[in-house]
Amino acid sequence: MANRLDVHDVARYFLALQDEEAGEDISNLKLQKLCYYAQGFSLALRSEPLFAEHIKAWTHGPVVPDLWHRYREHGVSSIPRVTDLDLDKYDEDVRELLDEVHDVYGQFSAWKLREMTHTEPPWAETPRDGVISEERMKEYFTTLVHEVA
Repeated sequence: MANRLDVHDVARYFLALQDEEAGEDISNLKLQKLCYYAQGFSLALRSEPLFAEHIKAWTHGPVVPDLWHRYREHGVSSIPRVTDLDLDKYDEDVRELLDEVHDVYGQFSAWKLREMTHTEPPWAETPRDGVISEERMKEYFTTLVHEVA
């Protein structure tokens, strides 16, 4: 990867894709889940994490605490769309991955994504407030990739 991304870069990319005119809104809860899915599929498809920050198993699903704190002021409301994204920061393969995650998972509500993550082993098998291991995520998301292929 040419440029090392952090979770805030990934979040900003998703917020830039948000189509407010079509009624899409990305709340903090939904943003957390999109970043979780992006990380999981990056581990499965690229054998490397998108970002270094840990994902923790909070009550409402996978959460990157630093990201949650950054957007907590929005509560359950939509976070405003990012309009000044520097696309040069993102390699083509990363953009394709993030676009695909957004296309597949962005259609679901925050609450639906929460429910989905609660049925998945990486969150379900991690003690609350524990770090969800990248190994567990890679294993699970690799099985998802093979089921779809």
